[in-house]
Amino acid sequence: MDALIFALDERLANPGDTWSVGGHLDETGYELGDHEFALPQGIDYDVVLTNAGEGILATGLVRAHVVGTCDRCLEDAEFDVAGEVDGYYLFEEPERLAEDEDEADYELVLPDRTIDLSGALLAALVMETPFVVLCREDCLGLCPVCGANLNEGDCGHVAQLEERRERERLESSPFAALAGLDFGEGDQEG
Repeated sequence: MDALIFALDERLANPGDTWSVGGHLDETGYELGDHEFALPQGIDYDVVLTNAGEGILATGLVRAHVVGTCDRCLEDAEFDVAGEVDGYYLFEEPERLAEDEDEADYELVLPDRTIDLSGALLAALVMETPFVVLCREDCLGLCPVCGANLNEGDCGHVAQLEERRERERLESSPFAALAGLDFGEGDQEG
């Protein structure tokens, strides 16, 4: 994501001062793990910057329409994302961190008294992106035999696979050895 720089001026000069910023970014996409996502309509954001004394707190919302690839059928999967922006930009490096903090909890205000909101916006977008991407909740995926998209019709292999799995399950049962035993029920004399 390209940098989104805001210069800290008199609007945020004193603790408690706030400045509302918002806009649209023409970002084309982002990656998460081995997934690539397109942003055909870019990203919209509404953020409030607050002078918190030791730094600038950025809170707000980021929204985007996202297009990815379905993990089951490999077709396009579209969904909307709305994430909460939460960034903290310290004026000075802390001498020591609290026990529950690490360096990922903050960034520093740059020497030219600017902050870059792109990281906080991207983090909010990523946090709301589903781990498993589906074109629809009941996606049937691809046939493991022929690769046909099962959402478009049954290729016939699914029933064959189910039968084979059931047969293997029965054969692997510890009671399968009993199936061939002859208990001699017809040989008994009364």
